[in-house]
Amino acid sequence: MNSRLSFYLMVVLLAFAGVLVAVLRHLETGVPFAPGQEAEVWLVEARIDFSARGNPVAASLTLPGERTPGFELVQEQAASPGYGFSIVKERGGRRAEWTKREVSGEQSLYYSAQFVASGHEDGDALPPAGRAPSVAWDEAQKLAAQQVLDRARETSSSPESLAREVIKLLNNPEAEQSTALLSADGLGRAEVLVSLLGRAGVDARLTMGLPLQDARRRQSLVPMVEVFTGGRWLLFNPRTGETGVPDNLLLWRRGGESVLDVTGGRGSNVSFSMIRQTVPAEQLAVSRDDESLFAQLGVHRLPIEEQSMFKLLLLLPLGAAVVVFMRVLVGLKTAGTFMPVLIALAFLQTSLVPGLLSFIVVIGIGLVLRGYLSRLNLLLVARIATLIVLVIFVISVLSIIGYQMGYSTGMTITFFPMIIMAWTIERMSILWEEEGPHDVLIQGGGSLLVAVVAYLLMQMPLMKHLSFNFPELNLVLLAAILGMGQYTGYKLSELYRFRAMDELP
Repeated sequence: MNSRLSFYLMVVLLAFAGVLVAVLRHLETGVPFAPGQEAEVWLVEARIDFSARGNPVAASLTLPGERTPGFELVQEQAASPGYGFSIVKERGGRRAEWTKREVSGEQSLYYSAQFVASGHEDGDALPPAGRAPSVAWDEAQKLAAQQVLDRARETSSSPESLAREVIKLLNNPEAEQSTALLSADGLGRAEVLVSLLGRAGVDARLTMGLPLQDARRRQSLVPMVEVFTGGRWLLFNPRTGETGVPDNLLLWRRGGESVLDVTGGRGSNVSFSMIRQTVPAEQLAVSRDDESLFAQLGVHRLPIEEQSMFKLLLLLPLGAAVVVFMRVLVGLKTAGTFMPVLIALAFLQTSLVPGLLSFIVVIGIGLVLRGYLSRLNLLLVARIATLIVLVIFVISVLSIIGYQMGYSTGMTITFFPMIIMAWTIERMSILWEEEGPHDVLIQGGGSLLVAVVAYLLMQMPLMKHLSFNFPELNLVLLAAILGMGQYTGYKLSELYRFRAMDELP
């Protein structure tokens, strides 16, 4: 068997293996090939960090109800080796409790749960058992509180309207002195609002909500306020005064005790990670708990923070295949072999149009600055480091100007796009010095065109779903890349360039 035939046989076997494993995974776990066929499922992970002192440890975390407005709990579990774990129901609420006899050093406890979106109404319509505890204000603070309430009562007629008017006054710059006095003891806006409504005889409670955003890590709970009016609890945003439960807001704690209590440790903190899945809730639960080989080797077994990272990494082969196709078959020139893939990944963080505009502006300014640096005869390492610092300043200035103009979706300051742009500026500058501005426009434009095509494919829900839930399909992309790597014929751009030769006699 000659080498060329063995090569094509290897390419076919790679593609066949990728498709076969994907089909077997689908049959074994039930994960669909198309996204969004069933209910949307959110995987939420709470991480508790603290430092133990060598004594017995007991950690208690407030848990959301099995049914909250807009969401329903599907499954929950804890991952904390060596600890005893139980879920305790008390006073109508739920708490997760971890215990261990002797613990020392840094500790991390995990609680994960699956929530499916539902359209049922709020099940907690019971009136409060008792008045919320009031804040111990001094005389000056009581006077300021009474002034705020008196002004709010003049323009309100119900508990709901009173809450809205108090929020307006708390957010009014003219009343900043009074509100600052009420918050002098470190109280947040939500705590002040609950205390003021309590002094006015309105039943209110502090609620902590978790905004659900795909592939986010190290998130915190957001304080909200619920007011009992009309036989139901009505949610208020103490910052904006908006009422009702927003979409993708999970009410984690509704009144009651503190979110986290840790005895036997210090420096305790709880943070949340979340990821959205497009597989059915029931099938996803089977996939996570199944002991089959596909479930053991699936990405879903990893912690949610790592899953968020793999959601981007598993899209890289798709971008690489696009670059190979555009360069080998189409014949476009780009600045670097896989620089367009990195630019496309940067666009995934910024969105296309704002990222594209910001990218062009930053690269243009960077080329001007790089032209000045070339006159200083700096070494390569120092020049690149200087470019990185300058790019940070340029992005910071553009972000501030854009925010002041009302555009808050521009280029975000992250290490990833920053390094990409610094290297792109350096490559473009070298190309300018060696080949001239014409080649810079050709390769720069080709890089942006390839990056846009890669971005459009990588942001498709189907591609995201397949790359994350069926990572073995990357073998098909590998086979395609290897196959295109053996192509030695005319490129499409060359056929277009020499099309006039077909007209010769």
